[in-house]
This record gives sequence, structure tokens and C-alpha cells, in this order.
Amino acid sequence: MGFRLVTLNLNGIRSAASKGFMPWTESIAPDCMGVQEVKAQAPDVQGKYDTVAGMAGHFHFAEKKGYSGVGVYSRHEPSDVIIGLGEPEFDAEGRYVELRFDKPGRQLSIISCYFPSGSSGEERQLAKYRFLDVVYPHLHALKGTREFILVGDVNIAHKEIDLKNWKGNQKNSGFLPEERAWMTRLLDEAGVVDVYRRLHPETTGEAYTWWSNRGQAYAKNVGWRLDYHLATPALAEQARQAAIYKDQKFSDHAPLIVDYDFDL
Repeated sequence: MGFRLVTLNLNGIRSAASKGFMPWTESIAPDCMGVQEVKAQAPDVQGKYDTVAGMAGHFHFAEKKGYSGVGVYSRHEPSDVIIGLGEPEFDAEGRYVELRFDKPGRQLSIISCYFPSGSSGEERQLAKYRFLDVVYPHLHALKGTREFILVGDVNIAHKEIDLKNWKGNQKNSGFLPEERAWMTRLLDEAGVVDVYRRLHPETTGEAYTWWSNRGQAYAKNVGWRLDYHLATPALAEQARQAAIYKDQKFSDHAPLIVDYDFDL
């Protein structure tokens, strides 16, 4: 059986739908799918995008229209749904939804999370650091009580192999030393696993999941790896294969698909 989990930053669910993401999702038949940057409100989604490929959607919408927003689609009924991190600044921005699939002897969560981008300036970069300060202890504590896979757009390229132009981006948001150190700490100290890198420790060009809309970034594969599956070790060990789908373009991000050897 197994468990197929997809993550995709939609850059607007209406836009991605117009580019065919719904029939594509049906064709790959995932068990769960995390989406980010829904850029819609509940009334926009209701009756149109609340079910995709037989999976029911659970969302955390931003208060501001056309901004942020995350969801998890699942063909399995969760035992609980957690909306938000409990931090008002970021919960207003629609950045975290967690589906729990608990049964006797097992606590397991699938999380979709959209980390802030700091690229628009210092104010948003500081907000990004505040978010990192909130989400690290949250995930560290969660790992102590349950298994989880967090999928989403983390807006950080961890290492030099995670972006094309690493030399020119060392002072740019997404590849700042403090951001990269945070990711190292999450992996090394908190013990969370970067699932794609567990399966593909050395890929570079094939690993990118985001390309700027400027110039010929996509055509020339001047990309960044910003989208992740971050899992507790027991679940990460059950990852069998990972693929980044680039045959169709639904947004400025590509979907990351991972197949795991467990069942919900």
C-alpha cells in the first residue's frame, strides 16, 4: 500500500487550477497533499477547491485577502485538525495546518507550513526570524510526543548544492547564514530529517523546486530548493522515493512527491 505525500506551493489556488493542477493531482493519486500560498479565503475555496482528487481539504486561511494560506488534502479522515501555531502574528497570516491521524499506540501528524519570505525587505526578514524562533521549539516539542512529516515552502536553501547561484546569494534572504544555521540546528540538534536529502544527498540541478519569474531562470534552471519534507527519523526511514515534477508548470514552484512505506 504505502503512503504518497505531495507538497506544492500553488502561488494562488485559482491560478494553479487554471494551469491543471487538479487533474494532475488526480493522475498521481496521493494519500495526502500539502499546499501553500493558497491566496484565497474560505468562500473562494468552498465548493470549488475544497476537494481535490477525492481528498478533503483542511485549510488555514490568512486574514488578508490574496495572501499566504495553507492546506492539507487527505483521503483519510484525520482524528484531529490543528489550525495555527498559537502565535497571533503568524496565525493571522495562515501559515500552519496539522492533521493528526492517531490510533492506539501511534500518534502521527501531517503538517503543511508556509514559512515567511524575507525578500521584500528588512521588516519581513525580521518577521521571518521571529517565525523561526517560534517554529523551532514547536517542532522540537512535537517530536517528543508524536511522529510527524512537515511539508511546505520553508523559504530557505540549506546548503550550496541547494541553489544554482550560491556565491551571489550569500547576502540575500533565503540563503543568509542565520537561516542556514537555523536549518542545520533543526536537523542536527532537534533531529528532524530532510527527507529529500536522505534519498538524494548530492543532487544539485535536479533538486530545485523554485525559480524566479525574472529573466530566463526556469529555462536556464537557475533555481533554489525551498520546498521540503521534514520528518521525524522513524518516518523518514520509511521514505522510498522522491520526485520533483517538472513536466507541467502549475506555479513558480514544482511539486515534491515522496512515497513512504507506511499506511495511515
